[in-house]
This record gives sequence, structure tokens and C-alpha cells, in this order.
Amino acid sequence: MADKLMIIMANTDPRNGEELGAPIFQATVAAAMEYDVEVICTATSGRLMKKGEAEKMFVKEGSDKSVLDFIKDAHGAGVKFFCCSPNLDLFDMTTDDLIPECEGIVGGAYLIEEIMEEDIKVLTY
Repeated sequence: MADKLMIIMANTDPRNGEELGAPIFQATVAAAMEYDVEVICTATSGRLMKKGEAEKMFVKEGSDKSVLDFIKDAHGAGVKFFCCSPNLDLFDMTTDDLIPECEGIVGGAYLIEEIMEEDIKVLTY
């Protein structure tokens, strides 16, 4: 059995807040179950890693809890968040623009190597 879970948020669109709850919630649950969990935000979901973005997004309209609050909960449970390197250019960001909960930048080679060489399970949203 794998000890590591990688969640890749590639097709999850932050403009649709209800799409953001499941992957972040699943990451939090897996971390609480003591799995090593990484969430890779790529494509449009990379916006979640930019300061000032996730706090304006809500899973449910009218909620007091922002997507950033869910990210903070997950991070507090041990989830590691990463931003995919092309997102820096795509969203005019530098590493200084990343939220504190983002562990850093990873590229396609990291994803492929981790998936192919490690005992890892992958969920893609």
C-alpha cells in the first residue's frame, strides 16, 4: 500500500468554487489519516497559490469560510501544496506572490518522476 497521495488539481477551475472543496477536503482527510499528501496546483487552479486569490473564493456562496481557510486547514493537517512552474508565467507571478502555505514550485519532470518512481497514489481533479 502506498504511503503517499498526490492530488493534481489540473481541471479544477477556481471560478467555480464548488469544484474546490472535494480535492482540498480529500487532502485534509488523507493527511489526518497520516498519509504523506501533496497537492499540485497546475493550469487554472494555480491561481489558488497566488496571494489575494483564494481568500476571494468560496466553496459555497454565502459561506464565511474562504477557500484559503480550507487550504490553511489542510496545510495545518500536514498537506503540502505546490504550484506548477508554468503558472508563474501564466498568472504573472513570482515566488514572492505565493501564499505561505505553498511549499514551492514544481515542474512536469517532478510529477512524472514522483509518479513513476515512488510508491504513490494519484488523484486528479
